[in-house]
Amino acid sequence: QVPLVESGGGLVQPGGSLRLSCAASRTIFRIYTMGWYRQAPGKQRELVARITTGGVTNYADSVKGRFTISRDNAKNTVNLQMNDLIPEDTGVYYCNKALGPLASWGQGTQVTVSS
Repeated sequence: QVPLVESGGGLVQPGGSLRLSCAASRTIFRIYTMGWYRQAPGKQRELVARITTGGVTNYADSVKGRFTISRDNAKNTVNLQMNDLIPEDTGVYYCNKALGPLASWGQGTQVTVSS
């Protein structure tokens, strides 16, 4: 199966910004609602943002107003613009379908927010 590939993570100070990118198959990006998930140390993986094929977005309360999810179906990519980062945003970020059966998880990209 074509893997999901996440990139763009890194180490950033509180208040900083990062832009994450995800690439997958054309089928996944054209048909399915896509989402960004994160897994903090010692915690369960959680959905933080999702976007439908029609561009309707939803966000977890913890990131609302700070994160923006977008997609470009022609490029088979989904992005997550992360602003005003706080230490609680630290974790491994993954992309996947957010409706219906999940695809195989990629390696994720590490985001560390620390001073």
